[in-house]
Amino acid sequence: MTTNGARERRVAPHGSWPSPIAPGALVAGVVRLAESRLDGDDVTWLESRPADGGRFTLVRLRPGAPPADVSPAGVNVRTRVHEYGGGAYAARGDVVVVSDFATGRLLRVGADRTATPITPEGPFRFADLELDAARGRLLAVREDHSGPGEAVNTIVAVPLDGRAVADASAIDVLVAGSDFVSSPRLAPDGARLAWLRWDHPNLPWDGAECLVADLDAAGRPVAPRVIAGNPATWTAQPRWAPDGSLVVASEPGAWIGLHRWDGARLAPLTAGVAAEFAEPAWNFGHAAFGFSADGTIAAIGRSGGRDRLWRIDPSGARAPETLDLPFTELGWLAVRGTEAIAIGAAPTMFRAVVRIDLRTGAWTVLRRSSEVELDPPVVAAGEPVAFPTSGDRTAHGILYRPTSPTHTGPAGELPPLVVTSHGGPTSAAYTGLHLPVQLLTSRGIAVLDVDYGGSTGYGKAYRKRLEGTWGLTDVDDCVAGARAMVARGLADPARLAIEGGSASGYTTLCALAFRDEFRAGVSYFGIGNLETFVAETHKFESRYLERLVGPYPAEAERYRARSPIFHADGFSCPVLVLQGLDDRVVPPTEAERIVAALAAKGIPHVYLAFEGEDHGFRQAASIVRSAQAELAFYGAVFGFAPADDLPPLPWRGARP
Repeated sequence: MTTNGARERRVAPHGSWPSPIAPGALVAGVVRLAESRLDGDDVTWLESRPADGGRFTLVRLRPGAPPADVSPAGVNVRTRVHEYGGGAYAARGDVVVVSDFATGRLLRVGADRTATPITPEGPFRFADLELDAARGRLLAVREDHSGPGEAVNTIVAVPLDGRAVADASAIDVLVAGSDFVSSPRLAPDGARLAWLRWDHPNLPWDGAECLVADLDAAGRPVAPRVIAGNPATWTAQPRWAPDGSLVVASEPGAWIGLHRWDGARLAPLTAGVAAEFAEPAWNFGHAAFGFSADGTIAAIGRSGGRDRLWRIDPSGARAPETLDLPFTELGWLAVRGTEAIAIGAAPTMFRAVVRIDLRTGAWTVLRRSSEVELDPPVVAAGEPVAFPTSGDRTAHGILYRPTSPTHTGPAGELPPLVVTSHGGPTSAAYTGLHLPVQLLTSRGIAVLDVDYGGSTGYGKAYRKRLEGTWGLTDVDDCVAGARAMVARGLADPARLAIEGGSASGYTTLCALAFRDEFRAGVSYFGIGNLETFVAETHKFESRYLERLVGPYPAEAERYRARSPIFHADGFSCPVLVLQGLDDRVVPPTEAERIVAALAAKGIPHVYLAFEGEDHGFRQAASIVRSAQAELAFYGAVFGFAPADDLPPLPWRGARP
């Protein structure tokens, strides 16, 4: 026995510790929060409830009243534009419009939660909704799938009165001619429109242009002009200030910073600040800054792998400064007067909708994403770590150590380590309190979340490391992170695992096929064949690999060389494969090919496919089953018995 203060801790093998965090806790009283906004004194947001099949519901919080559902029961307020969606609702007073995920149609919602379609049936999707109430219309990005080729993306104006249901020509196309458009933003006086555009092979963070145009008497843009960005400069989130100037994030230098356009010139607002004031736009509608009553800009800036809230004087008279807040994750910022609404999280705090006083930094929680109450001694707080990697460079990550107030490992036994990484791949490690991580650490398993080269939050040069090197740099950094934790005496070198989903699933499969560091792997909807991914994936990412790998088919050999499916001989350890059968980003065929290759080689593996799930699991049963499977899988491979009643795994091949 050892002691922790007055409390005795029992000795038990790592991985076998009893934990107060059961797999069911991942969904019990848990919601996914997104798109927090202000509508006068009201706060609105979307929340996805696993117990309700993962549907997103629009919620409104009025002063002095409890939160109330606004969208109709059974309607999933979500959009599939770019497959990842975002910007799925607009709410101003009694005008509420939502996107219905099942049909792709826009619905106007009444005070009694009844819904009336305002767009016709058809192969159309809408996102990034912006009200133009004075003209009785809604601006939106429309994705049209009616043609034989790839979808056509435009900015359109949809009448709010519903006449477009019977006459589709009533939907006015305002902006067309580029492969992609986003962020239609109307000036406060309604006289000008700003938006973004970009073309293949770019994704928006590779390079985009911000345009502004006057609107004529019919509300159509006239003589648009580029005011920021170009095909080689990341440009994002145009927003009009109350004084009629436009603030936009752009990256002509080492960091994406804020700039102000006064109608004649573009001037930097955050010069000299080493932080990123935008995040990669995998979803529409992100808001990273807003305007206080005195004109001060409140803005989220990320550096060193964490978010901070900055106050920026648009006149430049005062240097930008940060508020003293505990949050390391912030998003969906809305500002009014002297307060801000955001979705924030911290290493010991679940994601929540929070209200922040911009004068004092005082804050209150309006809605938590989880009602689980964890005793502080149970929580493994993430620790930022840096470690050497290939090319004499440094990589970054977040380390979570095994943590329990009741148990400790045997003397001399080092814990298993699960190395994970983010999707994207141009995203960032999540630093808030995350139950799937705590599920492992509270049982005696260490976790390292790697911010490999290519991640945001460390400046342009770090993000650009991945160009042409996907499947190399990310894998190098994950392997280097595992080795560094072993060298520091924090992990058992014989019990290293790697896991991940989507792009991180690809990194996982590459590490298993091309390296010998890991003894187990878990792939959630991971990419196994880069050639078929290019052929089968959706429009938004269909040319993404030209930058990450190389032009196809000119570099077909490189694609094959970095596709784990063609190197099945390299697999030598057990693999758990999890896949949603409705996934259109990484289709189920990707998982099935990997499973067939593992079977052909006789590698022990488990394949779990989930009906009704797409790119990311949202249903309660799927979330719980996948967590149970991952825990049971590690126990079987690493030789410990989880202190949980877990369903048996359908092993294929000899069980470890």
